[in-house]
Amino acid sequence: MSKDLLLEIGTEEIPAHYMPSILSQIKDLAHKKLDEANISYESIRSLGTPRRVALLVGGVAEKQSDVSAKNKGPSVKIAYDSEGSPTKAAMGFARGQKIAVEDLVVEDGYVYANVTTVGKDTAGLLPDILKDIILSLSFPKSMIWGDQTVHFVRPLRWFVALFGTDVVPFEIAKVKSGRISRGHRFLGTGDFEIPSMKDYESVTREHFLIVDPEERKQMILQGMQKLADEKGGTIIMDEDLLEEVVFLVEYPTALCGEFDREFLQLPEAAIITPMKDHQRYFPMRDKDGKLMNLFLTVRNGDDYHLETVQHGNERVLRARLDDAKFFFEEDKKKKLIDRVDDLQRIVFQDGLGTLKDKAQRLEQITTFLNHKLDLGLDDGDLTRLSDLAKTDLLTQMVAEFTELQGVMGREYAMIDGEKQEIADAINEQYLPRFAGDELPQTTMGKVLGIADKFDTITGSFSLGLIPTGSQDPFALRRQTIGILNILMDAGWNLNCDEVFAFILNLLHVEGDKQAEVIGQLNEYFTLRLKNIFQDKGMDYHIIDCVLASDTLNAAEAARRADALIKADLMSQTDLLQAYTRVGNMVKDADDTQVNPDLFETEEERALYGAVVAMQANLPQKYAVYDYAGAAEVLAEGIGAINAFLDNVLVMHKDEAVKQNRLNLLTLTFSLIRPIGDIKKLS
Repeated sequence: MSKDLLLEIGTEEIPAHYMPSILSQIKDLAHKKLDEANISYESIRSLGTPRRVALLVGGVAEKQSDVSAKNKGPSVKIAYDSEGSPTKAAMGFARGQKIAVEDLVVEDGYVYANVTTVGKDTAGLLPDILKDIILSLSFPKSMIWGDQTVHFVRPLRWFVALFGTDVVPFEIAKVKSGRISRGHRFLGTGDFEIPSMKDYESVTREHFLIVDPEERKQMILQGMQKLADEKGGTIIMDEDLLEEVVFLVEYPTALCGEFDREFLQLPEAAIITPMKDHQRYFPMRDKDGKLMNLFLTVRNGDDYHLETVQHGNERVLRARLDDAKFFFEEDKKKKLIDRVDDLQRIVFQDGLGTLKDKAQRLEQITTFLNHKLDLGLDDGDLTRLSDLAKTDLLTQMVAEFTELQGVMGREYAMIDGEKQEIADAINEQYLPRFAGDELPQTTMGKVLGIADKFDTITGSFSLGLIPTGSQDPFALRRQTIGILNILMDAGWNLNCDEVFAFILNLLHVEGDKQAEVIGQLNEYFTLRLKNIFQDKGMDYHIIDCVLASDTLNAAEAARRADALIKADLMSQTDLLQAYTRVGNMVKDADDTQVNPDLFETEEERALYGAVVAMQANLPQKYAVYDYAGAAEVLAEGIGAINAFLDNVLVMHKDEAVKQNRLNLLTLTFSLIRPIGDIKKLS
């Protein structure tokens, strides 16, 4: 027999961005706790609104499953004496297993106890299980309230806990479980009773609660689409914003508002940002792709007096846009270039100087990258760009709407008459802003972007501000991944260690300290690059092979990894075994000077001849990352390698002969070194 289980945790409003994680957690915890308790079930769902988290478990067994175990005891020699009578060891083992000594079983020279634990009633176990689930939930930030010691995301107000139709009794933070839930704050008629899990969604709906997030999402989408179609517009959809809105409401009703057309003269970003980031509105475009003076939003309620709600939202947005218009007009009175000296007033980071200092470092770093990568950019343009890069942080618009840094910099630069590529780069320096965001598209944007990020990361590491675990207050992890993705996307062969050293010299970090910081940065960047490759589904053997290089070059590593995958080198065991044998002999040796006059055997001459022949054909293969072709060339030496290693004594008593043979092997192994550490492929 089975019953359904319902748990509803009632709280004050939970932050919307916490909810997806909470719903996932409570579902996983239910799976885990029930499985650990040997309680079978048919299905588990998690539902939720801003004020409740619900767990619905269908077909829960009324009794634990019986557990049979075969427990190993002492050996037969210890368990029984010479006459076959049980010893104290056997009797003690049987007593511990709660069975008669006569029931012990002998197998493989040991005694065993076959023990069956009879399952308990589920109803008696559920109070502790549900409490454990609730208290095991974790949150980015928790609260305590009143005189309580319990930590939770928001104060707990009620619990509904039903097994079938019976209440599961427990208490947390002076809140006792029952069957009473609470309706919508404004539309509901107060508390109401839930008979069972099967009735949960229908009863809550009667009290203006749509507890299924997916259903609320569809209601929102359908409502907004209907309004958009009526207005002849297209919704500027933002999935993150949509998810947030879903968890801001319990009973959604879409509505459309309007604002004065005069505000359309503002830069588009200055209109959309207040809408989306501050008011949680969805903008719309017309059939020509132009921004409309309309917005869509969602009311937490029904359509009663919807016009009043609409007008209220319009007034709030107008105030926001009035501010934006005022800030925009004021900012235009002073050019970005005239704000450069004011950067001296803002500290970038304690120990790393002001924003003016950062701008001066950016000038040198961008110029360094330009020449190192042979990009052909004008150094004067890079100087101008570096001066202007952070000036929009001094504008009133960015001070009010921080999300617009870079975006408004681009707008103001264009108004000031700066070159288009400089204006675009000011915006692109912050890309990617989040996981999955687009990368800079212009060369100047890429250069400024990686220069800015390199400077921030290197400077932070020089101060000992290294991210640990989930603690990354300066978003160094995101910036590192941004650098690596930009380099790989651009295909730029850049030794990151050289950039680290250049910036550390600018920061006057020298000697052992510089070497230590470069080592830390190299390790940090390499791990991030490894994670990127893993996310792409690369085999860990290939990742370890290409990242074993002494040079931290993301684009080069990516190309070599792709080449290894295409060449399917891991399947060529004969090739890998032969060259791995050579690598094991020479280890880290680098002397490849070979004197043929010291050869004493045919195997030496044959291997040297094969190496010389392969040397002539490999460079062009490696130049285009044709690892399949390189493997074909390298395979020509397998026979000569194996013959040499099988028949030639490398450790010759004559030191000159010995060293010459080692050099020959080193020369042989150098042929395959460009691929990476091939030992990692097996």
